[in-house]
Amino acid sequence: MRRLPFFLLLLIGAIHAAIWSTWELSKAHNPWFGTINGVSFSPYRANQSPEKNKHPSITEIDEDLSLVAAIGVRNIRIYSTTEGLEKSIMEAKKYGLNVTLGAWIGKDKVKNDQEIAALIELANTETNVVRVLVGNESLHRGDVTLDELAQYIKEVKDKIKQPVSTAEARYIWINKPQLAQHVDFLTVHLLPYWERTTIEDAIPFVLEQYDILEKTYPDKPILVGEVGWPSNGNKFGGAVASLNNQASFLKDWLSEARKRNIDYFIIEAFDQPWKKKIEGTVGPYWGLFDANRKAKFQLSSAHADNNPTWIKQTALSTLIGMLLMLLFARGFRNLEIKGYVFYFLVIQGAVTLLIRSYFLPQQAYIGVGGLSILMIMLLAQLALITVVLINAFEFTELLWRKEWKRTFKPLIVSKNRDFPKVSIHVACYSEPPDLVMNTLNHLALLDYPNFEVLVIDNNTPNPEDWRPLQAYCKKLGARFRFFHIEPWAGFKAGALNFGVDQTAADAQMIAVIDADYVVESNWLNSLIPYFDNPKVGFVQAPQDHRDWQGDAFKTMLNWEYAGFFNIGMIHRNERNAIIQHGTMTIIRKHVLVESGGWGEWSICEDTELGMRMMKLGYESVYVNHSFGHGVVPDSFVAYKTQRFRWAYGAVQILRRYWRDLLPFNKSGLTSAQKFHFITGWLPWFADSLHLVFSLLAIMWSMGLVFLPEYFEFPMPVFLFSVLILFLLKIAHGLILYKSLVRCNFKQRIGAAIAGIALTHVVGRAMLAGLFSPGKPFLRTPKGENKPALMRGFLMAREESLMWLTMWGYAALIFNNYYVQSFTYGNVNGDIVRYAPDSADALYWAILLVVQSLPYLAALLLSLINVWPSKRSSLK
Repeated sequence: MRRLPFFLLLLIGAIHAAIWSTWELSKAHNPWFGTINGVSFSPYRANQSPEKNKHPSITEIDEDLSLVAAIGVRNIRIYSTTEGLEKSIMEAKKYGLNVTLGAWIGKDKVKNDQEIAALIELANTETNVVRVLVGNESLHRGDVTLDELAQYIKEVKDKIKQPVSTAEARYIWINKPQLAQHVDFLTVHLLPYWERTTIEDAIPFVLEQYDILEKTYPDKPILVGEVGWPSNGNKFGGAVASLNNQASFLKDWLSEARKRNIDYFIIEAFDQPWKKKIEGTVGPYWGLFDANRKAKFQLSSAHADNNPTWIKQTALSTLIGMLLMLLFARGFRNLEIKGYVFYFLVIQGAVTLLIRSYFLPQQAYIGVGGLSILMIMLLAQLALITVVLINAFEFTELLWRKEWKRTFKPLIVSKNRDFPKVSIHVACYSEPPDLVMNTLNHLALLDYPNFEVLVIDNNTPNPEDWRPLQAYCKKLGARFRFFHIEPWAGFKAGALNFGVDQTAADAQMIAVIDADYVVESNWLNSLIPYFDNPKVGFVQAPQDHRDWQGDAFKTMLNWEYAGFFNIGMIHRNERNAIIQHGTMTIIRKHVLVESGGWGEWSICEDTELGMRMMKLGYESVYVNHSFGHGVVPDSFVAYKTQRFRWAYGAVQILRRYWRDLLPFNKSGLTSAQKFHFITGWLPWFADSLHLVFSLLAIMWSMGLVFLPEYFEFPMPVFLFSVLILFLLKIAHGLILYKSLVRCNFKQRIGAAIAGIALTHVVGRAMLAGLFSPGKPFLRTPKGENKPALMRGFLMAREESLMWLTMWGYAALIFNNYYVQSFTYGNVNGDIVRYAPDSADALYWAILLVVQSLPYLAALLLSLINVWPSKRSSLK
């Protein structure tokens, strides 16, 4: 059984490698041996663009022509006679290449005249110019009218001897038959990708369209001016841009064209990164060679891998995954087999996603700005995957750990033992007197024989709130002492430090509860015996709540709180790494004093104190039994305020103690304690990333809607981790709640909604903690009146705005890119400037909706809070 985990990791590693190999192995297709009739020739390099007036040199043109000639090309097609491209004609003679020369016809009439003049001169002087094309899709773009184009064609025909045509999309020749009267031959572009055609139907589609033109114009020779398939970019309908599909299409086309003696130009010789702005993500990837002049595939080979580095990726992800699985198996030998299988699969999936994400951008043409964004996305993805691994580890141990070594239960006390004196401290500020009196009444009923109660009221401005408490303590007797301190610094920590100074000299323990807690009579009797172990510094019982039954809002909050104390604290307690809470906690007095007292600089003074005691080497004890119950916040604002304080306080602590949490720093904390303190707060940092991602997603969506020529959809691989983290967060909570928290399904759903409703405020708190030096203490209000219905929106105004904005852009993108996605050369002749992928648009819209769910949950919880009916349906 000890060896079984190691066999499992070998098995999972082998299966992973086999799956990846099967997925990446390209399908076989027909190899090509022979010449190529022609290719479109545009010699721009990765850093060059005609739009930026950066053109290739003579040397670069010559190098490109030599590459083209070397693979058996006989003709090249040039689209313009200016901007230096005409130099290609002279250079092409060296390699025996004929030229089909084009003049670019656009909206600029002066430029058109220059193109025509140069075309005529070159056609009459260069012997390797065998035919000419006046315009390239000029009617399709709407740059000129048919009459204007016909006039340009006539001018050229009158002055040269070569055959003359113009290149247009298929529907132009079908819908405008009069155009054919002005040309010597038809030049048509047949690009099945833009027709959303699957790769299986691509060749039949091209041949069918060719046959239609041949039947329509039986007396006109036909030149297929552009035919090809992109090797990368977005999926468009059924058309998948991939290297394997490009190789398959071109080899099949070359074979069919030779059989039927079809004249053609493959689009194109070299990838052109500059075309991305005008043709979308597939624009740069139509070349036989990439932008670095490396052949994408061998025409004579029966295979072409979509992912050229897949073997390296498979090996890396398999080996790294197996190494991490091995380390996990050696470090954690107390799991059931199901636990190893689950976590090994998570490890392998996480490593695979990271390796895939790292290599995928290397297959694309990305500028400095894009590369910077990708690096940020990679780092963010690493952080999110780390959170997934941490949550999965907690999930694995809690469900499949064989044995728990540190399980503590309430103790039965012998009457013959010693009862060390306990000083119970109750700090309060502007609390309703009746609320505190109820707390004191229950303290008076404790069955522990040796205790005192100190009520410390700090800075309550209204005497009517604190004087009744002063009188009530006198009524309860000498055990109860009341202090009103004003003015007093340090908030709750300051009040508790005052209490330490006032504690009876013979008290050995200090217990702290919140002013709204009612405790069971056996609280101290059941927990004080744990201090018989001199290594124990503090004993913690869970926070729990009362009076939530019958109120849907409070029911949701109650069970959300219960999750941490029944799940997270159980897990941390196994390694002596619990979070100390400022209520239901008992502390050894001399340890409290030795560690420096309550930290008045921190708004989470309880957690910070617990860490300091652990640094001194003291142990903690967590007894998962509810000895006391407080009240949950009455409003969504109060709920958010409390969680903001906890999250902000966590960052305060990390900013002060981050060096103590480093792996090799001998700070007094064990490695396990460091692990739990870091990983326990990391999901809150994930909430801050969620906020950042949401804002970036909104800005990116604005670009996609209003500036589509400059923005494209992020690679889906970078969206997966965001979706996976959200889905696993929900599944993690629901499954662990079912196993460890005693609530029904509806209550689990309610707790999940309450938890994710805090995503925005926690994210804000973490960012505020990182970038601001200090924050005032934010008290959690108790006993507040229900707010008006309108405040349901006001209490969640930021979240509501985020939700509406994200849903609005999701709808716009779905409509603009999915419902109304363009096709190349549709029957109405609509202009195609950017052909986005409908599938990627759908993914992005779904991402926006999923990202918005925490904001929607916040609004929903806020509305439930103010809903007139108090009866809960979450029983």
